[in-house]
Amino acid sequence: MTSLSKDDQAQRRTLLIVLVLNALLFVGLGIGGLVADSSALIANAADNASDSVVYLLSFLAVGRAVHWKRRAARTSGILLLLFAVGVLVDTGRRWLFGAEPFGPTMMAMAVVAAVINLICLVLIQRAQSDEVHMRAAETFSFNDFASNGGILIAGGLVMWLHQPWPDLVVGAIVALIAAKGGLEILEDAKATSEET
Repeated sequence: MTSLSKDDQAQRRTLLIVLVLNALLFVGLGIGGLVADSSALIANAADNASDSVVYLLSFLAVGRAVHWKRRAARTSGILLLLFAVGVLVDTGRRWLFGAEPFGPTMMAMAVVAAVINLICLVLIQRAQSDEVHMRAAETFSFNDFASNGGILIAGGLVMWLHQPWPDLVVGAIVALIAAKGGLEILEDAKATSEET
């Protein structure tokens, strides 16, 4: 790998910041999800764990050849699809065996996560890169931000209805959003491969 250009250094800085923020979100949302017995929060925590891996892969791809960046994006897409399957399985288990999610914790964690994910999204967009690994990172951040809104609504509905189903529905939706993002990233990586 040659020495990094100014743009590459800026990309790496951005990716390192969002990597650290997502790793912290994984821990915070995971603890919150276990405490609140929330499928949606646990889904979001797992999503942030896979995001952290993706940001690490993207960080390592900066300054490398296009095939490295494609590989990082492709791995990102596969991880998102695996995450989606895992969350759907967990949501189904909770639907069958029951869950008692705690709405206030869900809402508080969703607000904190939304603020952090918005910061990540803005940082990635400011990097102004149209490379495939950075587009994958942007997809991840946008999906996370959208998921946080769903968890906020689910937490409110859990409190209002005294029913667990809104949490389970949002957990499944988070998984479907992740699957859609994963397929889009894989398609983008394939299109980039055909261009070169």
